Amino acid sequence: MEPINSSKAPEALGPYSHGMKVGQMFYSSGQIPLNLEGEIVSADVQEQTKQVMVNVGHVLEAAGLGYENVVKTTIFISDMNDFPLINEVYGSYFSGKLPARSCVEVSRLPKDVKVEIEVVASEANE
Repeated sequence: MEPINSSKAPEALGPYSHGMKVGQMFYSSGQIPLNLEGEIVSADVQEQTKQVMVNVGHVLEAAGLGYENVVKTTIFISDMNDFPLINEVYGSYFSGKLPARSCVEVSRLPKDVKVEIEVVASEANE
């Protein structure tokens, strides 16, 4: 197992890594819409989703992967009414083979953000 951390993504809010690489698989921690200074980027859910996906991209990059390697995502949102807006931004980061996905509404997220996303990715090309 290899811990993965990216200097381009905001620091973890606790005792955990941005992700773990195990063989050809990569498992990310949930990413929230913080900039490098640890500040929430906006109250707008689409701006938050964009920052989350940027952070996910930086973490994938640190693992030597990209969005095309993502096989599964989990999206946590604070209001299911925001799903269409989140989905619009999220969808712009994937093409071709789309990853499996779960999306759940939760009562609260860290720092009271509106969206958090975690990914599972693979080095395998098949």
